[in-house]
Amino acid sequence: MPAAPTPSRAPVAPARSCAYAVLRRVFEQGAYADKALQAESRELDPRDRALAMRLAYGAVQRRGTLDHLIEQLAERPAEQLDPPLLAALRLGLHELLYLRGSPDYAVVADAVELAKVHARAGHGLVNAVLRRAAREGPGQLLGALSDDTPEQAAIKHSHPEWIARLWWRELGAAGARALMSADNEPGELALRANTLVTDAAALAAQLPVASHADPQIPEAVVLEEPFDAHGSPLWRGGAFIAQSRAAMLVARALAPRPGERVLDLCAAPGGKSTHLAALMDGRGEVLAVERNPRRAGALARTAQRLRTGNVRVELGDAALWPSPLSGERRDVPAFDRVLVDPPCSGLGTLQARADLRWRVTPSAIAEMAGEQARILAAGAASLRPGGVLVYSTCTISPTENERLIDAFLDSHSDFSLDDLGAALPALRMASLLGAGDRGGGELSRLVLTLPHRDRTAGFFIARLRRS
Repeated sequence: MPAAPTPSRAPVAPARSCAYAVLRRVFEQGAYADKALQAESRELDPRDRALAMRLAYGAVQRRGTLDHLIEQLAERPAEQLDPPLLAALRLGLHELLYLRGSPDYAVVADAVELAKVHARAGHGLVNAVLRRAAREGPGQLLGALSDDTPEQAAIKHSHPEWIARLWWRELGAAGARALMSADNEPGELALRANTLVTDAAALAAQLPVASHADPQIPEAVVLEEPFDAHGSPLWRGGAFIAQSRAAMLVARALAPRPGERVLDLCAAPGGKSTHLAALMDGRGEVLAVERNPRRAGALARTAQRLRTGNVRVELGDAALWPSPLSGERRDVPAFDRVLVDPPCSGLGTLQARADLRWRVTPSAIAEMAGEQARILAAGAASLRPGGVLVYSTCTISPTENERLIDAFLDSHSDFSLDDLGAALPALRMASLLGAGDRGGGELSRLVLTLPHRDRTAGFFIARLRRS
């Protein structure tokens, strides 16, 4: 008598299959999480794509915690596991411990099936580890983790140890814990109404999701749930651009006036350039300098979509500005206002950039600080006497922020700090503990937004004035 056929198992849920592919591309091929998700989710419907993003981004962000627990449950180092097995374990464990939206058996079964298909062997280990995790549950597994020291906090909140130690030293233990915890939560969803086309109230009334205004940033619309911004006819019509409220503060700190000449160095992708143009009512000139041709092209398209005809895009290296082809003279500073928003480590954007924390290194920060100083010097040389310069980054790193500004002021006696507390009174003025103070509390005039405190991205802003 023939044996009964083995019942076929239902295929893996599309969202989990997509998230698994994203994890493998990120950790085995070095892909960026957002690019990998974009490539892997093309065939998914919006609901599955949203779930795949939560699964993938969450598992990437919490890799440190997940690997620590996998080592305990599997009783072997995570790096010794076959990569396809490790990806299945990370994905399944993340969903069991942090999402809890599906039955445990479905989560385990899909992870085991993914391991069967993609690994040479070892799916039994995936089954055993995840079943044990399901039995013990998040209360026992996560509850056993402590954050009394920077090293423990790095595991519990899934950050590299060097970042935990940096923030522990600069923000204090409580601030470091709160910031690292916030980094694993969804970031704010905010739009900037393009005031050349509409205003925030009119934009909010046309959106398909609930939102609220910001009392200090008139053009800000803070969304209370996600929606497909780039698929919206409002986006195509230039009514808005996605931008954090912290990023909006940068252009407001520079406070350009209609008719002025403004220089924006390292201008791509164009959110700040077009904001400056809108604040100028489309009058005057914003010269947006970008050295990458592809990014410069995207910037020009953004300016066109947002109808900012006074934005002029120019290819050039900001650190070597002005280039001989620019038509600007090095000996004749001609700009009323200058924005220096250089490439940085991005430690204020870890909520939105799932894999960034695992890419940045302390040595990269030191290299960036040198480039940032050169770009700041180039921007300062282009500013006319009496003009205003804003230096901003999206990082929480004193080497790139307070200490860099302190060194600049030491070597440029014709520049002084403006008090941003007077210009932006709603912000909490803060400078990281441990940064040098030039006397008279000048560094308290700087702005540092913090995700856990200000509910927006982490940005540093300093405004300088040339005498």
